[in-house]
Amino acid sequence: MYKLVVLYRTPDSPPDFDRYYNETHIPIAKGMRGLTRWTVTKFEPAPDGTPPEFYYAAELYAETRADLEAILTSEEGEAAWADVANFASGGAVRLFGPEEDVPVA
Repeated sequence: MYKLVVLYRTPDSPPDFDRYYNETHIPIAKGMRGLTRWTVTKFEPAPDGTPPEFYYAAELYAETRADLEAILTSEEGEAAWADVANFASGGAVRLFGPEEDVPVA
């Protein structure tokens, strides 16, 4: 499995970020065809109360890097990335790489 992780820094207005992401960005990004999985995480402070470096993460999965690149360079993928500027006032970072399961036992 190959994935893209989009890390969003804390926005100027977290409630506005949340509303836009859920009501506008997700519908735009759902136009991308071929993803095998999509997860999101809103980060919370560490147990000692330290605020997180990032506010939010989205992880997009495809079978291969070539598959993911095709999805992201499609008209729908480019529209989704262009939309990030409309709500990610704190900025966003994209990270690409293969995912590997690590046995826990």
